[in-house]
Amino acid sequence: QVQLVESGGGLVLAGGSLRLSCAASGRTFSSYAMGWFRQAPGKEREFVAAINWSGGTTYHADSVKGRFTISRDNAKNTVYLQMNSLKPEDTAVYYCAAKDTILTITTARRYDFWGQGTQVTVSS
Repeated sequence: QVQLVESGGGLVLAGGSLRLSCAASGRTFSSYAMGWFRQAPGKEREFVAAINWSGGTTYHADSVKGRFTISRDNAKNTVYLQMNSLKPEDTAVYYCAAKDTILTITTARRYDFWGQGTQVTVSS
């Protein structure tokens, strides 16, 4: 079992930046693949970014590529999402997820553990 707690969300103007953090506790964090997903009101949860256990493999959704960067610090049991050049359409609740696997996972249903989410609001 692993517990995930997101932080770093908030209100930002378009073009601004935020860094989300997801702190993990419980079993060995370094064995987990991690992902970020988001869900806007009235929409399905969508993939944002994923990273494998070592940080050596990352994937980013086309909609955020070049603006968002996922990273992790296994010594701190934390995964990050650096979000730059934010747009109003990035407004959503952002969730981190974890799965004990060597793979890099981009599909929400394959993750086993989820955080409670953090709200990101981008105003124009």
